[in-house]
Amino acid sequence: MASLHDFVNLDLSDTTEKIIAEYIWVGGSGMDMRSKARTLPGPVTDPSELPKWNYDGSSTNQAPGDDSEVILYPRAIFKDPFRKGNNILVICDSYTPAGEPIPTNKRAKAAEIFSNPDVEAEEPWFGIEQEYTLLTMSKWPLGWPENGYPGPQGPYYCGNGADKAFGRDIVDAHYKACLYAGINISGINGEVMPGQWEFQVGPSVGISAGDEVWAARYILEVINHLFVTLPTVYICVILVNDVGFPPEQRITEIAGVVVSFDPKPVPVCDLVPFCFFFLLLATTTLVGSSCRLA
Repeated sequence: MASLHDFVNLDLSDTTEKIIAEYIWVGGSGMDMRSKARTLPGPVTDPSELPKWNYDGSSTNQAPGDDSEVILYPRAIFKDPFRKGNNILVICDSYTPAGEPIPTNKRAKAAEIFSNPDVEAEEPWFGIEQEYTLLTMSKWPLGWPENGYPGPQGPYYCGNGADKAFGRDIVDAHYKACLYAGINISGINGEVMPGQWEFQVGPSVGISAGDEVWAARYILEVINHLFVTLPTVYICVILVNDVGFPPEQRITEIAGVVVSFDPKPVPVCDLVPFCFFFLLLATTTLVGSSCRLA
């Protein structure tokens, strides 16, 4: 008897040239991510080859109920680490039927800036560090004593061992899935708080840095949903919205978990996740900044 796993892992290339494209966009909160899939007649390598699509914006808090159509414009393609084969993830942004960016479409303004010839001449390189926190079923950071607090920071940053690095399987699965997808993920490490991790994207040129961070966040949320082998752990990923770019989502879905973008998972704790970015221009030296949303 075939199992669900057998069907999920069917190799479609044996029977059809058709592929599945998962269209991904930012929802009405400006931090949630939405997606839906469609069948395409064959492999695609460039976003310009993809059709636009639409969705019900009244169900994502992006349009009124009496005029709810929102149009998706494909902007970036990544290999799909879940369906594999020639299937793809498609990062999109959202427009009215008249072609105007909707208010939550921050990418459109960024694209306008990055396409300016003066900006293109600088060839801006971005490196982004994205921190996040894994939580237990009770919404308490993974690795913390139940109803208690961990010891002082010190052993957890870049730490190793079962009493220092919590959730490493999820972190490593996300790392490899991003590399498979073609995201320019450059590293990972444990952070100063138990259950807190970060990954880095870049250096990436211009707006591609933002597209890659969004794709990496989406993949993380799905992988956390896949980790159903952790029956006693309900893991949330706490993310800080990134700086200057329009979040890590499907890995948490696979683990049977949820993603929250609240940057302060424990109100009394000051060890909250940050998002850092670094910028290198052709005519300048390295500059950096960070953001903490409290």
